Amino acid sequence: MTRRPSLLVRVPASALAAAALLTTAACSDDGDSSGSKASDAAASPLAEESRPASPLAAKTPSPSASARLTEAGAQAALITEGDIEDDWNQVKDAAKWGDTLLIGKVDVAALLTAKANGADCQKLLDALYDDDLLGKPSGASALTGFEQDDSRLLYQVAAYDHARLDASWAWLKTLPVKCDQFTAIDSKGGKRTVQVTQGSLPDVGDARQDLHVTVQGTSNGSPATLSLDVAVVRVGDDAITVTAGGLDGDEHQSTEQAVQKGTPRLKDVLSGKTPAAGPGRTR
Repeated sequence: MTRRPSLLVRVPASALAAAALLTTAACSDDGDSSGSKASDAAASPLAEESRPASPLAAKTPSPSASARLTEAGAQAALITEGDIEDDWNQVKDAAKWGDTLLIGKVDVAALLTAKANGADCQKLLDALYDDDLLGKPSGASALTGFEQDDSRLLYQVAAYDHARLDASWAWLKTLPVKCDQFTAIDSKGGKRTVQVTQGSLPDVGDARQDLHVTVQGTSNGSPATLSLDVAVVRVGDDAITVTAGGLDGDEHQSTEQAVQKGTPRLKDVLSGKTPAAGPGRTR
């Protein structure tokens, strides 16, 4: 199945003005004139935090705005099968997944809405197959996958460029309208009907998007319907992406559990904490 502007502090030319600023900073820090508690904190091996450029800054930025996700942090933020119910089994080859029902060219002539939307619908199909719905990460990333009968659940954590993540987020919001229903044609000329509808997620993270995607076509010569629940949760410039479902139907309940358990893990990592072990998790 995308950094932060640096904090600049001007140094007044007047010595009197500088003294006034120092006094104000000391008062806002409850009498601690050093104003350097944040800089004394030990750096976390899971998240590298950018710190204020001056001891005059009394307010510590929130983790989602100040922490940079590391490779170790991305791995620590992943969920395991103990975090989701049912009979999901964690697998090692999730990075190689790709459902062939998602391979096809959008039939622009048959679009029910504006023909210009064909590019967005094609982008959606390609992104679902390549597992890069938000584009290529600009920083650390990690993924894991789970299987249950004919269903799969892919879970990804990654850091993105701020502007590109904003653009991807805006694009996702348009898909239930632009790509509500369209036709894709496979390499043999077979037609597939694709539908995209808006879903909902628990109130987690800074923002969230949920899409339900169905692809009706043929698989191994027989009629088949691929149903996917696609969820994205944003925490600052980092994001969790979950794609769950298969020929047995979508897995929305498992998707909800994944983001409910995974979002606090990512926030813990960005705060320099070690995420709590989930049920059945081994250390």
